[in-house]
Amino acid sequence: MHEIKLTDAVLERAKRRRGNIHPFGDFDPTRTALLVVDMQNGFIEPAISISVPGAHEIVPNINRIADGLRNAGGLVVWIQMVMGEAEEKNWNNWFDGFAAPEIRKAFIDALTEGAPGFELWPECDPQGGDAWVVKNRFSAFIQGSSNIEELLKSKGIDTLLITGTVTNVCCESTARDAAMLNYKVIMVSDGNAARNDEEHNATLNNLFNIFTDVQSTDEIVAHLDSVSSAPARRAAGG
Repeated sequence: MHEIKLTDAVLERAKRRRGNIHPFGDFDPTRTALLVVDMQNGFIEPAISISVPGAHEIVPNINRIADGLRNAGGLVVWIQMVMGEAEEKNWNNWFDGFAAPEIRKAFIDALTEGAPGFELWPECDPQGGDAWVVKNRFSAFIQGSSNIEELLKSKGIDTLLITGTVTNVCCESTARDAAMLNYKVIMVSDGNAARNDEEHNATLNNLFNIFTDVQSTDEIVAHLDSVSSAPARRAAGG
């Protein structure tokens, strides 16, 4: 698990700019979706060359949030990255510029739809009421990448909890674009995984500074539990 560090400078700047640390601390679970980004075998199975070391460690936190959000009336969305021959052709500038031949082959072998690497990591815990999205770019929200906006709008979602891997690639890209589209976005500090602490924390600091809130699994689950238990307390006269 990453050692998480929001710098004092970023915390102070964020507090000065917006007046508090967590602008979305009191989010409405019924209008919230947990986005689980790319928790696929290709990114987690150590035997696959594009896998992210330690990514499996965030799975329990993702499952905890998913359970809490479902109980509170929210939506869980499992997002899978596809990188096949079609993407190699129509996203050729990325493949040509950033993926040497052996890397290109590794991505396509792992993430072609139907390949074992494309499938969800088995320790993840999807349930029947969850939603599924396939994206063909790092961001799920960029035009043409997926149908996620249509899905979220149909459910009345205005708040997003971002989890998954890689923190500074697909998770960051998705979070930034979602913020630009006027969603309230919360990065889960210990629910994302990168290749090292430096890259993970660089993303959290950049996003927290001006794009998103950043909260831990414990903070999010505590809020979900408090909201879920409120009706019972009222019914009991508490």
